[in-house]
Amino acid sequence: MVKIRLSRYGNTHNPHYRLVVVDARQKRDGGYLENLGHYDPRKKVENFLVVDVDRAKYWLGVGAQPSDTARRLLKQAGVYRKEA
Repeated sequence: MVKIRLSRYGNTHNPHYRLVVVDARQKRDGGYLENLGHYDPRKKVENFLVVDVDRAKYWLGVGAQPSDTARRLLKQAGVYRKEA
């Protein structure tokens, strides 16, 4: 199963996360299939959430399952908005 989830990077007490597409059997910070963007939970910069919306929609379309946190971030980035 393919999942969309967060992978941690950054220093101690300064977390940053990559939004990645990964095989569900991989470790949290193991290898991934594609990097969809990044997230800074401390919101230290203006663009604390960057997501490649087109690629995220592609992976969701082929059956990738987002984690709860990844789903929240994808909604915030506009991946789940209804297209008129």
